[in-house]
Amino acid sequence: MPAPLPPLPTMVVGSLPQPDWLIDRERLGHQFPPRVRAAELWRIEPQLLQEAQDDATLAAIRSQEEAGLDILTDGEIRRESYSNHFATALDGLDLEHPGTVRNRSGIDIPVPRVTGDIRRPGPVQVDDVRFLRAHTDRTIKITVPGPFTMSQQAQNDHYPDDRALALAYADVVREEIAELFAAGADIVQLDEPWLQARPDVARRYGAEALTRAAADAPGPVHVHLCFGYAAMVADRPDGYSFLPELADTPVAAVSVETAQSRLDPASLRPLRGKALVLGVLDLSTPDVETPETIADRVRRALDDVDVERLMLSSDCGLKYLPRASAAGKMRALAQAAALLRSELSLEIPRR
Repeated sequence: MPAPLPPLPTMVVGSLPQPDWLIDRERLGHQFPPRVRAAELWRIEPQLLQEAQDDATLAAIRSQEEAGLDILTDGEIRRESYSNHFATALDGLDLEHPGTVRNRSGIDIPVPRVTGDIRRPGPVQVDDVRFLRAHTDRTIKITVPGPFTMSQQAQNDHYPDDRALALAYADVVREEIAELFAAGADIVQLDEPWLQARPDVARRYGAEALTRAAADAPGPVHVHLCFGYAAMVADRPDGYSFLPELADTPVAAVSVETAQSRLDPASLRPLRGKALVLGVLDLSTPDVETPETIADRVRRALDDVDVERLMLSSDCGLKYLPRASAAGKMRALAQAAALLRSELSLEIPRR
């Protein structure tokens, strides 16, 4: 069993940079994250790919441990994007004849075309959790794309409306969540950036889909909202357009970005009943912040959040950063947390 978490536990949102020998990072960085499969990104032959992904995942685990993070992910090393690994593993989709959706940058991109009932033929990420659990004794988190986001990243040619599609995705996500906890996950995070990207639609059924997915989960479910990868979306709004709506959902924690967006922490007050995962690493630059800079980003929020329920993270995934930058930012995050624990006289629990 992992040791008790310290105050202000640290983690990354999910992804870490994949090695150049594993994936074509230049090509990856010059296209929008794929929603259908993109096998052409991998540099390794198919028969050797799993072994190579295992090796790269081990490196990702060690990099987080060496940085001093408290909660570890698998770095999403096996994924071409945060969402397509799970979304394309489901039944009811035509991936050979994809549909199109306009993405957050206003560009039409290929997406799964829904032609039948969305079903999960079997566990999708259980083996990923087991691998992660077998290779660290720290608290572990696994990420899954959220039902609302998947419904917005698909062309609906089957369900009567998009709400019905989102609820169908919620059912398969709920099934996956239960099996991920059974396999050893300590936290499951649902990635829901499209709640922010399409707030008008989200207000109609986004919270309903999220509630359905997280209901009766056997462990803590986090939900992550952001403004998109810094490598893909440069302009940040000055606040979240969908945040108070999460207060009545059954998620244990809400993960938001505040570093690059310079989010007004007062906007977090409606979520005082939940734990908050504060994004305090700016991913728009490879420059590594000092621990003091990161600590200042936390300090500005302390009057508006419950410090006893506060966690510290990156704004979004570190996937598009150079590996050295990602390692440096993770170290600085852990050092900032240590500085703040001492400054605020927060007691670290013993085993």
